[in-house]
Parts: sequence; structure tokens; C-alpha cells
Amino acid sequence: MNRKIIDELFERYRQFGHRSYGEEVTELEHALQTALLAREHGEEAPLIAAALLHDCGHLLHDLGEEIADEGIDAVHEMIGAELLSAHFPATVSEPVRLHVAAKRYLCQAEPGYLEGLSAASQLSLSLQGGPMTSAEARSFENYPFFQSAVRLRRYDDAAKMIQVSTPSLESFRSLLIALLLDPSKSMGEGDSQ
Repeated sequence: MNRKIIDELFERYRQFGHRSYGEEVTELEHALQTALLAREHGEEAPLIAAALLHDCGHLLHDLGEEIADEGIDAVHEMIGAELLSAHFPATVSEPVRLHVAAKRYLCQAEPGYLEGLSAASQLSLSLQGGPMTSAEARSFENYPFFQSAVRLRRYDDAAKMIQVSTPSLESFRSLLIALLLDPSKSMGEGDSQ
């Protein structure tokens, strides 16, 4: 198991976690709040890890902080999931990959969801394809990690509160280490929840 990836991810948060992405919290504050909410709701370790790392793709591109204002979708969910899938099981990387699709899904499936999104989330939604159609939503419900992605999305939406006390980034290190893939074994199977 290569623990170096955790050091690299944490260093990215230390270097760039102070950045805003259109919300009133920083990237790091948002990550820690999202992970804390998942933990407080009794989620298992893989979804807590996904909650912590769901926006790591924002820290991996060099497009700046205001890309949505410039009409650019950096597909941060794909960038992050690609990196994570090389080191963590699908139970971590797939909810990350699908958390934007989960937003699009909830906009179609849940009355009032779209109106409850922050201004920044509404702006990025328009760049990410807008609300799903009914057919797209039905198809999305059949994805192996659909339920985990929707739960992650709800924590993501709620994790934008100013001055919330959270655990430190380092407090999640042992959880992430325990989830690292053993290169000699194959990746995990589908969504168990």
C-alpha cells in the first residue's frame, strides 16, 4: 500500500485549501464539514473518505478559482475520481465521480431541491448539464453507487456553513490509510448500501 498518495492529497489541501470556489467557505473547510456530516450520520469509512475527498479534483487543475464565472466546467469530479480510483476502492472513488450527477438527479427528482442550491451550485449546475431528464434520472438510479452518491451530495450541499468547528485534516489520516488498496488485490465490488 502506498501511503504517499495521502501525503500528496493533504499537501494539496495545505497549499490550495484556502481557496474559495464561489462559496463562503474554503475548499478545506468544505471538505472537513462534508466528512464530519457523513461521520455524524453514521456513514461507513468509505463514504466518509469520499466526503472528505469529493472535491479534490478542484485542487488538481490549474484553472483558477473563478472558472465557473468564466463558463468553464473543469469536470473536477472526474479528475478527482480518476486519481482516487488508483489508490482507493470504488466505494470511495465512485461516489466522488457521481456526486455532480447526483446533484443533477436531485434537481429532477426532488421538488424544491434546485431552488435550495447555493448560487455557486446553481451556476455550476448550468455548466454541468442542468437537471437530468426523467429518462436520465431513471437510468442514474440503476448505477451501482447511486445511493452513496446521493447521500454524499446531501452532505456536500449542507457543508457550506461559516465558522463551523471541524476535526483537523490529519484526524482522517488513519481512516484513509485503512482504505488504501493493496496493489496485490483487485478493487472492491458494487455498492453494498
